[in-house]
Amino acid sequence: MGKVFVFAMRLSALITLVFLAFGVSPLLLGGVSNPIDMGEIKDSSNLEAQIIQDWHLVEGKVPTRQKYMTIRVGEFWPGKEYRVPVRLIVPADRKAKGIHLTGGHSFNGIQTERPLRPIEELLIEGGVGLVYTLVQNLNHSGQAELAKEIEDRFLETLDPRSSLQTWGWPASLSRALTAAYAETEYFVTAKVAMSGGSKNGASPSMALIHDDRLTAVHATVSPIWASPLRLCDEIAWSNLEEADLAFAEARGMDKLQLDKILNHAFRGGFFGPVYNAAALSRGRTWNDLKTFAQGMADAVFISRNLETLNARGVDLYFAPGTHDFVCYDIQWGGKHHPDTPVYFKTNRGHGKNKSHHALETDEANLPAFLLQHFFEVEGRLLNPPKVTHQLAGNTLEVTVRFDSDNPAESGRIWWMFDRGIDGSAAYFHELFPDDQWLEMTTDQKMGTWTAEIPLNGNAKTIDFFSNHRKTISYEGEDYPSYLSSPYSRVSLKK
Repeated sequence: MGKVFVFAMRLSALITLVFLAFGVSPLLLGGVSNPIDMGEIKDSSNLEAQIIQDWHLVEGKVPTRQKYMTIRVGEFWPGKEYRVPVRLIVPADRKAKGIHLTGGHSFNGIQTERPLRPIEELLIEGGVGLVYTLVQNLNHSGQAELAKEIEDRFLETLDPRSSLQTWGWPASLSRALTAAYAETEYFVTAKVAMSGGSKNGASPSMALIHDDRLTAVHATVSPIWASPLRLCDEIAWSNLEEADLAFAEARGMDKLQLDKILNHAFRGGFFGPVYNAAALSRGRTWNDLKTFAQGMADAVFISRNLETLNARGVDLYFAPGTHDFVCYDIQWGGKHHPDTPVYFKTNRGHGKNKSHHALETDEANLPAFLLQHFFEVEGRLLNPPKVTHQLAGNTLEVTVRFDSDNPAESGRIWWMFDRGIDGSAAYFHELFPDDQWLEMTTDQKMGTWTAEIPLNGNAKTIDFFSNHRKTISYEGEDYPSYLSSPYSRVSLKK
């Protein structure tokens, strides 16, 4: 029996190699291959750097040395090469010990020596280098033809290597790091933190899972959790369809308005824009979509890797927003992964520019996160709290408890009755009301924050979350940070 098993495994590996040699994904055999090959990514011998500006001094408030070039990321498939620009920035007088790695730059912007942002000045002054690369749609850099080719190939094959989301962008970040570490006269191997929003939150999150050189990610409005809708669960999609049809009917929407809801570019998307209908039109099946999503989940979602990441000692911080159509599953995430460190900006997300009037205005989460990750600071950012609740007559009593040795400085709670399900049109369109929030009461000795929420007698559910401040100090400056309690939904049915 053992010999048969070993033979089968060797045969399977041989078949996979044959298919890869011809540029065909093993997905066509019914399995999903992991597109991230860390041996390939860490190999600096095939970067094929084309230097545009070699190392040179850049004067400014904080002087730096900089280098600008393009590098080879790899191939989407044999013969289809992918290259990205990279700018390396280090202190003017020493090697960089630590790196802040980002991809949220414009194609034109990354080519120029622009002034550093205040947090970048602090990092450079502290000896931390900056690595810029480009995580953007290819048509922004004059590669529209390549973008169309890889999109067509992905839709026809569901090969994750033929995708910017599941290979191109996360691989670009890690390859930029490989390029930096190849510059041994300018970089010392140390901590590497990434930050960004949307695609520049998703791509660092995926890169962090695979690349053990990376040590932190601060990601906004980007996917976190492998919820059923993302994994093409039929029941979840049926519930979404039912909820959106009911929403349109209740609002008296015409067919054009309904079609806009049902065909939203991110409605129920796996790890970015939804591709289900386009893939089905190319001959894929719903089972193919499910196989791909479920097979890739461990490779792309932070929620599937928390235990491993915690063992590595990485720092995590996510700001999904309460109404974001990319990170649209905060209720599911709060229920199944309450230990995820999150901050909810009330009524904010992609396309949501009108904040709740009680939203925190002094939030400096990114600088606080980066400063604590790289340097010694006064104070310590909050860990996710525990939340309990109980119904007491016409009120819901909520208790939020932090670590006793690291209490929060403030507490503010928001709530909404009968909110639409995750990912639905109602979820995006119905905001937290102006008058449904409270300042919470604290017991500092117990490390708790409490609130009594008055209930609506006709409501079936109530959603709530709270935000809490913690201030850290670095070189005499204060940086207020905020962390939320897990997003919670409570049934009010008797």
